Amino acid sequence: MEFKRVDIKTGYVCNNNCLFCVQAHNKKYGNRSTTEIIKYLKGAKNNNCAGVVFTGGEVTIRNDLLELIKYAKKLKFKRIQLQTNARILSSKKLCEKLIAAGVNEFSPALHGHTAKLHDSLTRVKGSFNQTVKAIKNLRELNQYILTNSVVVKPNYKYLPELANLFVKLKVNQFQFAFMHAIGNARDNFDEMMPKISLAAPYIKKGLQIGIDNNINAMAEAMPFCTMKRYEKYCSEFYIPKTEVRSINGCDLKHEKTRKENNKLKFPKCKQCKYDNICEGPWKEYPEKKGNQEFQPILK
Repeated sequence: MEFKRVDIKTGYVCNNNCLFCVQAHNKKYGNRSTTEIIKYLKGAKNNNCAGVVFTGGEVTIRNDLLELIKYAKKLKFKRIQLQTNARILSSKKLCEKLIAAGVNEFSPALHGHTAKLHDSLTRVKGSFNQTVKAIKNLRELNQYILTNSVVVKPNYKYLPELANLFVKLKVNQFQFAFMHAIGNARDNFDEMMPKISLAAPYIKKGLQIGIDNNINAMAEAMPFCTMKRYEKYCSEFYIPKTEVRSINGCDLKHEKTRKENNKLKFPKCKQCKYDNICEGPWKEYPEKKGNQEFQPILK
């Protein structure tokens, strides 16, 4: 049976204020209640989800997090993942509590190879040191660590250096995710949005560092035509079947929603040999910058 997971948006409160945050416009809605999230978990389990991803906002600042994780474990979800800025996980004691409760995958977000760069993007001084300490804690506790880094104008030239840091930190997997221009990312579009054709070579160099060091590495939201020779590292090959449960209700066919509502393809894409798998860029990018950078890889 195909592995299926649920992505639970536990709410939108966060202790960072990233310049590219895609949920910033939802902060006014606050966090979901414990009762609501338990309802999400039950619904997902009844709909044959085997994995759960707790995300936000920032999930680790919830007072009921351990309770929610224990409940997910009670429901026998096989994979229980936290997507987090990981700042609070700089406490090794908290890491241990989360692991004991049932978390078996951690997805920390790190967006720069130095404190100066990362902290300028999160707009919280000290956030880099906290997140790096968290990753070190999780490594010492033998946890599965898959990091996520948003590709933006200020950091794209430093993605190889960031990849080297991930090698040093001994993460299991890292992902470079091209910025989605909603929320703060829309408000800061000109400051944050890199030209995708300029970012691509640095993404590839970063991926190659992971490949050379036997670390799973991938790029997300990068159309295949921008990833020549690295197409097999595009995340579309690996994203499991996912449903999303959030303030907007239950999106039980998120892949369909993502392709039809959030991404954009062009008539010329029909000529491309990757047309059946490639989803195209986030639609906000070509709406502002056009589609000239996207050229089909002929069949």
